[in-house]
Amino acid sequence: MPVIDETHDPDLASWVASANRHRDFPIQNLPFGVFSVGGAPRGGVAIGDQILDLAAAAQSVLLEGDAKDAARAGAGPELNALLALPAARRRALRRRLSSLLAQGAPEQAEVERWLHPASACALHLPARIGDYTDFYAGIHHALNVGKQFRPDSPLLPNYKHVPIGYHGRASSVRPSGAPVRRPSGQTMPPGATAPLFGPSQRLDIELELGVWIGAGNALGAPIAIDEADDHIAGLCLLNDWSARDLQAWEYQPLGPFLAKNFMTTVSPWIVTAEALAPFRIAQPPRPDGDPRPLPYLWNDADQAKGAYALDLEVAITTEAMRRDGHAPHRLANGPASNLYWTLAQLVAHHTSGGCNLNPGDLLGTGTISAPDISGVGSLLELTRGGQAPITLPSGEVRTFLLNGDEIILAGRAVADGFVSIGFGACEGRIEG
Repeated sequence: MPVIDETHDPDLASWVASANRHRDFPIQNLPFGVFSVGGAPRGGVAIGDQILDLAAAAQSVLLEGDAKDAARAGAGPELNALLALPAARRRALRRRLSSLLAQGAPEQAEVERWLHPASACALHLPARIGDYTDFYAGIHHALNVGKQFRPDSPLLPNYKHVPIGYHGRASSVRPSGAPVRRPSGQTMPPGATAPLFGPSQRLDIELELGVWIGAGNALGAPIAIDEADDHIAGLCLLNDWSARDLQAWEYQPLGPFLAKNFMTTVSPWIVTAEALAPFRIAQPPRPDGDPRPLPYLWNDADQAKGAYALDLEVAITTEAMRRDGHAPHRLANGPASNLYWTLAQLVAHHTSGGCNLNPGDLLGTGTISAPDISGVGSLLELTRGGQAPITLPSGEVRTFLLNGDEIILAGRAVADGFVSIGFGACEGRIEG
């Protein structure tokens, strides 16, 4: 499990002035990503409103040993090689960059040449995603949705015993800002005797965390629960766009398909496990009467520090709101600790049958919702399946998303005695 060190010092400031008190990217964060500025994509590190070029850093004599090896691994157009490294090497790079970017660093003049204004850069997916799996670990989401279809028994019997998930579509994962196209597919409207084909009328969102896999495992060699944390390189925000009307018709007997495979949006920065070390908290205890997980899913240390103190938020803007100068309207806000399973449990279960994970694979947690309506992570819950429309500051009414609507996910890690860090933008606009 990552440790707290000098890079987390709340008194640490940077000579990059914009990093000091930056909402997302103070010097205590230093997330990895891939950017381009007038050339080929390459690895970078966010610091305030700047991006540090890992390709330039890798060529400098200011880095050596493990730090230099990690910078070289992250200098190309995808970060898979960096993610594959032992965590100790990534930590060495983090510590060296922290010292070089710290206020008073004598190397400032050289390091300044490695920086590019983020506003001048394009951001890309941080890694080549070989596989993407989406879980269903948000128990309040599962309860809220289950009540709409099975009021007397909202959770299926397996839910509290096994992490539920499905294999998603890696090819349609896109970074924040990529346009979202409304999918078409088959639906069975109420009262119809045969399905129809056409654009989805119940386009929805799902507020999730994305989990980036670091070191993988060999086929047939499961990852033990007490080692699973070592295979998590970092986190991002994830919006699993969902066509609820397509989903309702197609999901039996094999689960989600076209309703989920058309688009998944992620925030483009990998907030590393090392940066998140101060924000690890105890997994909330299971309610009395809930079954204890089977031994391959249980670890006392994971229960003590397997959750994260993250504050998550969903907001919306519409064409009319942007035209009239309205700020984004918050739809929901709640903690990431509302997950029923820890991230380590998801990794351990995913590999328990021998499945091999690879560096750069992506896991989604499933929709993270709070017990009350103020913190639900989907419109399906917020509008009770379209039965309770919401009114926006512009006077517009929504049950599901219309063309021109833009969804904005935000997330911050917050803990007493430490500087808060964030995830950056996770935005997508419906363009028809």
